Amino acid sequence: MTTIDPSRPETVLPTPSHTVGPFYGYALPFPGGPEVAPLGHPDTVTVHGYVYDGEGSPLPDALVEIWGPGPDGSVPAATGSMRRDPASGGFAGRNGLEFTGFGRIQTDADGHWVARTLRPGARGGNAPYIAVCVFARGLLMHLFTRIYLPGDDAALAADQVLRQVAEDRRRTLIATEQSSATYRFDIHLQGENETVFLEFQ
Repeated sequence: MTTIDPSRPETVLPTPSHTVGPFYGYALPFPGGPEVAPLGHPDTVTVHGYVYDGEGSPLPDALVEIWGPGPDGSVPAATGSMRRDPASGGFAGRNGLEFTGFGRIQTDADGHWVARTLRPGARGGNAPYIAVCVFARGLLMHLFTRIYLPGDDAALAADQVLRQVAEDRRRTLIATEQSSATYRFDIHLQGENETVFLEFQ
């Protein structure tokens, strides 16, 4: 594709090079995106971490989406993660009462993300986990991974996905417990500590 300079119609200029985003700040983040757990719910956990590039630098413009089942392992049926105000059309935020299981978090200037959700229950013979989708600069396709919470070694050892991952790499899928309800999970897009990413076929 070429561009014509209107001041010099006889000259054809090359089209400027394009880059893949990120353009997340325009429409994807929404009020209450990180606040997945209903207000005051006793099973609320905080999961946070950093998104790092291949050189180990934090990314200030990545986007992390999470989805998780309820504490009993059931798939949430409630809607309303991104409610809109019928008058203005803008985001109204969550209602604070229902658990949708879905959150969307943009990393801050330091590459940090944080979400408050409910502790996931086990589903289908898998160890409890939170599904994650990562969008970041330079990625032509988003990446999928999982956050497993520590504490049940038998369930982690029996998990069908973890069993397919080399033992020395499984640690990249298991969060670190910082307190009884706070976990850290860093996402490394490349490099020595690269997070294990999943491919769905």
